[in-house]
Amino acid sequence: MKNSVKSYVINIFIVTSLTIVALWFALKDNYQEVITMISGMKSYWLVLILFWGIMYSCISGYVLTIFTRKNKKDYRFREGLSNYLVGFFFSSITPSSTGGQFAQAYIFKKQKIKLSDGASILWGDFIIFQTTLMIYVTILFFLRYSYYVEIMGGILLVFILAGYGVNLAIIVVLWTMALFPKLYVKLSGNVVRILAKFKIVKDKEKTLVTWSEQVMSFTKEIKRLHHEKMLILKTAVLSVLRMSVQFSLPWVIANALGHPLGIEYLLDCLALSSFVMMANAFIPIPGSSGGTEFVFTMLYGYLLQDSALASSIMILWRFSTYHFIMIAGAITFVILKHKYTKERIKERGI
Repeated sequence: MKNSVKSYVINIFIVTSLTIVALWFALKDNYQEVITMISGMKSYWLVLILFWGIMYSCISGYVLTIFTRKNKKDYRFREGLSNYLVGFFFSSITPSSTGGQFAQAYIFKKQKIKLSDGASILWGDFIIFQTTLMIYVTILFFLRYSYYVEIMGGILLVFILAGYGVNLAIIVVLWTMALFPKLYVKLSGNVVRILAKFKIVKDKEKTLVTWSEQVMSFTKEIKRLHHEKMLILKTAVLSVLRMSVQFSLPWVIANALGHPLGIEYLLDCLALSSFVMMANAFIPIPGSSGGTEFVFTMLYGYLLQDSALASSIMILWRFSTYHFIMIAGAITFVILKHKYTKERIKERGI
């Protein structure tokens, strides 16, 4: 437990440090312009920008609620939202977002959802979102292929395309895993045994059991989804909606800062924001801190031809979609932890 807490503290320190570095990078050449631009914004715009981040979380929580109601009919939206927020918080403070699903599985268990069902729900949400994301990004990229290649150029283009390749590979692996689960269990068993010989994996048997359970949970959810076409359609549409909400926020912020972008810029904002998400696949740091801000500022700096405006948008966008939601997730976790502790004490009659 102490090691876990220490790890989280270190990761939070890393996130904070890299955020400060990213802010320095964004502000070093035009500090006064950025501060003037943000401070001159009307307060109602700030409320709208924060609401935009909350809206994404609410849609994500609703998607979880839809999936979970297949196992628990009376599962409430607020339970789905709190589950998502806790998952977001732990994803934000662990490398490559590895802690999010474990935290969500814990919350599911406390919400009277079996661990196996919780794992299946998370797999279902993940594969629908990931598949929809790749279709979404691919369409956006090819709508203005030559222009986006020009914007990204050089190493940034390679970085984003490599991230796209990683995300595409994840989808291919997931779907082939669904079709050939026994083969994957066998192959993963061989990999674990090799890693165990090099002392990379400490508990070979536990790792093998965990992996087998994960593959079986995933396969179970895929088989269930095969017969739930309306569920797939509904969650896919909601996934498109939540992506559009997140990716369109820079366009909203630019207008809020007094630099009105015409509707013709909306498509470009959707595309560039999605490219930032692709690049995040190569940033294993908690919250993809530092790299996300850098890629965003570079892409939008080229699009807007105004580095101060791009930096101002980045600061507000990142706060709304990451820092604000991470804080909300941390508060939610503390409240739920206190609630579950009280329930446990009550059950023991203490």
